[in-house]
Amino acid sequence: MRHPLRHLATFAIALVLILSSVFMLERDRAGLAITDFTVGTTPVTLYEQPGATGPAVVIAHGFAGSRQIMQAYALRLAQAGYRVLAFDSEGHGRNPQPMRGDVTKIDGTTVFLVAEVRRVIAAARALPGAPGVSLLGHSMATDILVRAAQQEAAAGHPVDAVVAISMFSQAVTATEPPRLLVISGEWEGGLRGFALEYLHQVDPGKGEGELASAGPVARMAVVAPHVEHVGVLYSPTAVVAARDWLDATYARVSGGAVSSMGIWILVLLIGLVLAVHPLAVLQPKRADPAPVPVGRFLLAAILPALIVPVVLTRFRIDFLPVLVADYLMVHLACYGLLQITLLRGWRHLRAGLSLLPVGLFLIWGLGAFGLALDRYAASYWPSPERLVLIAVLAFGTVPALIADAQLTEAGHAALWRRVVGRVFLFGSFALAAALDFDRLMFLLIALPLLLLFFFVHGLMGRWIARRSGATVAGLGLGLCLAWVLGVCFPLFSP
Repeated sequence: MRHPLRHLATFAIALVLILSSVFMLERDRAGLAITDFTVGTTPVTLYEQPGATGPAVVIAHGFAGSRQIMQAYALRLAQAGYRVLAFDSEGHGRNPQPMRGDVTKIDGTTVFLVAEVRRVIAAARALPGAPGVSLLGHSMATDILVRAAQQEAAAGHPVDAVVAISMFSQAVTATEPPRLLVISGEWEGGLRGFALEYLHQVDPGKGEGELASAGPVARMAVVAPHVEHVGVLYSPTAVVAARDWLDATYARVSGGAVSSMGIWILVLLIGLVLAVHPLAVLQPKRADPAPVPVGRFLLAAILPALIVPVVLTRFRIDFLPVLVADYLMVHLACYGLLQITLLRGWRHLRAGLSLLPVGLFLIWGLGAFGLALDRYAASYWPSPERLVLIAVLAFGTVPALIADAQLTEAGHAALWRRVVGRVFLFGSFALAAALDFDRLMFLLIALPLLLLFFFVHGLMGRWIARRSGATVAGLGLGLCLAWVLGVCFPLFSP
């Protein structure tokens, strides 16, 4: 092994990053009682200070989210004395109940999600001594919460306030909900426009950051600087705005600085990725693969991206209880198998297989990442019904990622080749969505997840591929991608 001191220093730096970030993230949880329970089939986590008697806040995540992704708000509000109930919506996280109904109609899936929120609200009202209940949600959940608040009011027990992050809802009126804070990221231009529309329903002369009020109705639109649709969930500006709005609702004063939980999650992920490099170089070095000629490379990159979506969109692929996951699996399988054939890579598969580095990849890529992400950022450990989904997805992700590793010459290819290969892979999904938008539009939601996967796991896979070969890296990456998609995609039962 060359440069042992440099590799040791890299591992030491990674360890410092991991330990320091874990310390900071655990500090945010210190002193809180965190309890898991269920309301019907809905998994709920209660965050509170021991013996707290403050108001209850029900927190709902957006599409493809989970309780964990809302922790920046849950933890800070609990520290401020609120009792926070965060839950996994139907089809998400560890909720065993799939989403039901037509997702494109208000009288479809929305009805079931609103009913679920109201059940969690009832659990919040049942907390001993709770003086009131407010709602906080992100993206898809904002419309659900507005409708739930309207139904609660119609039933004679209105909620006290609604905090809507990255909001869009056609249910908002000039009087309902009466007390509404809308938070948008600076880079969410369209959603900022909707926030102003809701504000102008009360007072057309008010702008962002100004309070619009008329009798019992009070609204404000706040912008979190330098963030987008996901970053707004970790913005200290957004968290403080939500806390201050609730404090004003209940005549409370919380105060105190709010640190950026998102920064420390990023530091933790950087440390986990960095630690893979010195671990990878411990593996025996295989001979470098022969370079792929430019003509064959372009043929293998371009042809599957055109043929696979054009052919597959002619068929109805619908056998998994997850939106577009069945099509995604078949698309990846066909894409990978065709690409391996064009690269003439079949003869290299068995000769290049070594289980030890594959095991290392899975232990780190699933185990270490799983512990970190599941605790601090997103649901990563599958419920039993998702294990079958992961196994089925692997039939598509494994050949696709082995083909990708061969196309990029086991991590040795020039940067432009790595970029071109992934651009055409992503482009094939975009083409499929364009050819059958009504059925496959949710493929577009998977693209940011795939992009993040290649940035994080793809980098680790490149380091392992350069030592252990394309088959090892592709197999490890394929199993990790199946896992990621299996735990992130919402379960759905029409």
